[in-house]
Amino acid sequence: MIKALLLVFEPEAAWERIFRSQRKLLSILWLHVMPMLVLVALAEGYGLVTWGRWQQDSERLKVFALGEAVVYEVLQLLLMLAVVFIGAKIIKSLGETFHGRHTYLQAFTVVAYGLSPLFLLRLCDAFKTVSPWVSWTIGIVLCVAILYQGVPRIMLPDPPHAFGLYLMSALMLAIITGLARFVTAWYLTGMFKPVEEFILALSAKLPF
Repeated sequence: MIKALLLVFEPEAAWERIFRSQRKLLSILWLHVMPMLVLVALAEGYGLVTWGRWQQDSERLKVFALGEAVVYEVLQLLLMLAVVFIGAKIIKSLGETFHGRHTYLQAFTVVAYGLSPLFLLRLCDAFKTVSPWVSWTIGIVLCVAILYQGVPRIMLPDPPHAFGLYLMSALMLAIITGLARFVTAWYLTGMFKPVEEFILALSAKLPF
């Protein structure tokens, strides 16, 4: 979480420290990505069970059962991990279209740290009065801003291709995270019945 805040307020210095640390993929995953996702899942899950969510007609407040909230948060955590890994693969491929030879670790580093503000803003999803799209919009704007420093520093593209790689990377991450937000937002507001039925079926098998 501290790293996410530093990336927002001191992006150039934060990216430089990330570059010099030369962390491995598993280190970034377990020491940066997972703690943030687990913290956000706990906060949002608490909000769903305690305060609930307004449904699509904005007249019915649904307070989620503990089992349903647990299943939803676990599935959302897995979805966010998929976003990080798939996003890294896409950015690595984008780098190759700009005649660069980038490693998957470089792309993973950019995505894992670059999406930190988006993950952090999901803490707002714990409150029933905050639209899921508000947290996503603010989060992705901050991500796009910090990626401007991060993509060239971590990926080290040729100078003529740096802006193009940044622009395409930011666009693709906005699309991927937007699709993920679409699924979760529709579920939370009761508009995605197949997902709701699937989660209810899984939660019914839990011992609590």
